[in-house]
Amino acid sequence: MTNSNKRLDMRLHLALLLIAPLLAGCLERGQPVMVDTSADDDAYCRANNVAPGSNEYASCRKNRDVQRGNANARADRAQRNMAEQMLNNPVRP
Repeated sequence: MTNSNKRLDMRLHLALLLIAPLLAGCLERGQPVMVDTSADDDAYCRANNVAPGSNEYASCRKNRDVQRGNANARADRAQRNMAEQMLNNPVRP
């Protein structure tokens, strides 16, 4: 391998090393893809002998949605708390 080929190979490796973190930023971040939970909610509300279209059915579906939102908020809060705890209390060998 000639000296110029070694330089080219080294430059290519260096370029890839510098570009890799930039490409990693292209990964999807933020909210995950929403999952269709309407069939599960429908089955849950029907299991409680609630007729679709009734006020009780609408209330049941709304309660399920509120419960899901609360669970997501708790999970987000727990994740933030853990990240903050790790930042504020680093483990040093």
